[in-house]
Order: sequence, then C-alpha cells, then structure tokens
Amino acid sequence: MSEEKSQQPQLPPTSAIDTPASSSLENWFEYLIRVNPHHTDYAGIVWHGSYIAWLEEARVECLRAIGIEYADLVALGCDLPVVELSIRYHRPLQLGMAAVVKTRMAEVTGVRINWGYTIESPDRQDLYVTAKVTLVALDRERGKVMRQLPTTVKDALARLSESTNK
Repeated sequence: MSEEKSQQPQLPPTSAIDTPASSSLENWFEYLIRVNPHHTDYAGIVWHGSYIAWLEEARVECLRAIGIEYADLVALGCDLPVVELSIRYHRPLQLGMAAVVKTRMAEVTGVRINWGYTIESPDRQDLYVTAKVTLVALDRERGKVMRQLPTTVKDALARLSESTNK
C-alpha cells in the first residue's frame, strides 16, 4: 500500500515554474511559517490561497529586511501590485506542519520586479510549492504604472540584487 502511494503519478515541471536546483537556492530570504487551522480546509489540508498569502508575507518581510517598509512606499504614493502569478503545487502542507518560504528578487526590468519562490520543509527534504510573481510600480494617486521606480526603491533593490547574486 505504501508503495502505491509513492508511485503516484507526478506532473512534469512547466517551464514557467520549474523545480529549482538546490544549488540555486543559496542567498534566498527565508520566512518561516506554520500551518494553523485558518489556513486549511475541512480535512486539515492547506487551502491553495494560503500559499499565495505566504508568498506575499515573505516578500514584504524581505523588503523590510533591506530597509523598504511597505507603509513607507504607500506614503510615497507608490504601490507594488501583483500583475502576474505562476504557482506550482508539488505536495500539500497539512495542519500543524512547519515550512520555509524562500524568496528572492529574480530581476528588475524597468518598473517590473520579478520574484522567485519555493516553499519547502525545514529540513529541505520536501518541496511543497514553487512560484514566480511579477510586481509593477504603481502611482497610487493617478492609478497608473510609474515610468520608473522611486530612487529609494531602486537603490534598495540594487542592494538586494547584489546580496543575492554573490
């Protein structure tokens, strides 16, 4: 019976969200989570939308770690909404389990900021989710995409890029 479970068919990775090589996970920002009842469905399995909330929490904490407070961005009139999201669910998390959300900025192109993610077990043996998110800088007052990132954001993201590409 246990052999049957381990032989369950696996979907092949998609090009948008391939399973990352373990060597490419160095220097990622790590955010610890624990599955609480409100993250799960009636069977104690994490609801798919909870993973997306964890991605955002990790991204906001990563930005905070390099000196960008999201509230300060809002005060400057800048917002960073998600404009694209790709997520691959590899294995479900269950009630009471702990996991590590790893995130890093993959690239900045103009006002588009691309982030990569993995959610895995604390011992790095189980991969639960891989994802990519694209944000754009938005002028909150006008409701339009900015022509360029605010200087403070651009400088902080450059520092983040330098620290993750070492």
